[in-house]
Amino acid sequence: MNRNLLTQALIKFLAGIILTGLLVFLPAGSFAYWQGWLLMGILFIPMFLAGIVMLVKSPDLLSKRLNAKEKEGTQKAVVALTGLLFIISFVTAGLNWRFNWWILLDWIVWTATALFILSYILYAEVLRENEYLSRTIEVQQGQKVIDTGLYGIVRHPMYMATIIMFLSMPLVLGSPISFIIILGYIPVIAKRIRNEEMVLSEGLDGYKEYMKRVKYKVIPFIW
Repeated sequence: MNRNLLTQALIKFLAGIILTGLLVFLPAGSFAYWQGWLLMGILFIPMFLAGIVMLVKSPDLLSKRLNAKEKEGTQKAVVALTGLLFIISFVTAGLNWRFNWWILLDWIVWTATALFILSYILYAEVLRENEYLSRTIEVQQGQKVIDTGLYGIVRHPMYMATIIMFLSMPLVLGSPISFIIILGYIPVIAKRIRNEEMVLSEGLDGYKEYMKRVKYKVIPFIW
């Protein structure tokens, strides 16, 4: 087992738990915010299990997923905007619960929880299908076009999963105000996709033909 990779993964995992907890519970002013605990559970328990599986079966893929430093200017801006949206959304959700501005009904929270879990399942399938999947936009040595499974339905199934995941998070937290804020992620990710397809079209053999075969980017028959 690669101890350096394990250490790096654990540090980022624990940092994610601490940061998310601070962003959610500090504005809420209480640990009684049960929707916050629900989000923490469905977010970090599957993440921990997926990390163990990747560490054992595909350490190279885990290393790529941990490498989040974008080199391209447009993608750096996308990552920064996404992070800002999440900070504002989580803080707003905590304040929303604290001051009881506009709280969603429990059945909406649990429906969003089911959608979040579905997005994790889709995400896991994408990781299984695409060994070249990185968190940064790049063409890797020996990379090939993946056009089977979910990639035969949409060109960017990872973004399909993340859109479902990200939009469900504020609903799990019970905050429609945060949901409105996180809708800003859609134009941000659209910009990332445009830039990514430009990079792949120029640097990955067969990608232009793949774009002609698979018409939809993220959502079948819609986008």
